[in-house]
Amino acid sequence: MLKPETLRKIQRLSFKTNKRASEVFAGQYVSAFKGRGMEFAEVREYQVGDDIRAIDWNVTARSGQPHVKVFHEEREMTVMLLLDLSGSLDFGTRECFKRDLMAEVAGTLAYLAIRTNDRVGAILFAGGVERYIPPRKGPQHVWSLIREIFTYEPRDKQTDLNAALNYLNRAVKRRAIVFLISDMQAGGYEQALKITARKHDLTVIRLKDRAEIELPDLSWLRLRDPESGALAVVSPRRLKDRWQGFQLERERQLATLLNRSGAQRLDLETGDDVAESLSRFFESRRRRLA
Repeated sequence: MLKPETLRKIQRLSFKTNKRASEVFAGQYVSAFKGRGMEFAEVREYQVGDDIRAIDWNVTARSGQPHVKVFHEEREMTVMLLLDLSGSLDFGTRECFKRDLMAEVAGTLAYLAIRTNDRVGAILFAGGVERYIPPRKGPQHVWSLIREIFTYEPRDKQTDLNAALNYLNRAVKRRAIVFLISDMQAGGYEQALKITARKHDLTVIRLKDRAEIELPDLSWLRLRDPESGALAVVSPRRLKDRWQGFQLERERQLATLLNRSGAQRLDLETGDDVAESLSRFFESRRRRLA
């Protein structure tokens, strides 16, 4: 049984993301993400201006008149959301936790998918794959998905991106639009990500919080690892330079991996305007495709 405040939170987010999908992004989404390919529609007589490469020579020979094959873009697609529910997502210092930010992004993308007649599914993961939600259509399906994001408690708070990507590659046979929504605080997933990017249309949406990047100017700070539960007392002032160097190196490695694999990328911080960020991403992708 959901707590009343949790139910209200889910209802507010569902309404917000559904309204946004119907009014703002549907056209941008269609422009940014093309169908799997071209689907045969019909054969008709040749008209001036038709591409001669489309001529159907068998029909042309039988009828004595030139005919061409007509194709339509296959718009219906499968959208898969890979959602990181590990302990590090239960952190945030600017308006919301990273997990709340993930729910808003995932909800918006899910409603966009069903708005354009695509199917949407999800893989919830942490230390391993926790739940597979098969692709379906319909607003009730999206409502259930958003509810899972808010309420599901993973058995293991660690992060295993490799397990999630490998599971996707086994479970989803046909090419899909894949959004990996995570803070990417893990390792050992590089080869699986490259395979996913070759097999599917992959976008990595990395979630961040400013406090993870810029340490506070304090003499001492007591920290708890949200995934392992380990406690530590550190001096942010002493660690500042080393921490910034570590963050820069991790950023360099991720950028190199995504560039080489061909995966798309969108970075979001807690406190960012999700609508504005997704709109810029869709428009940038549309221009690249054009």
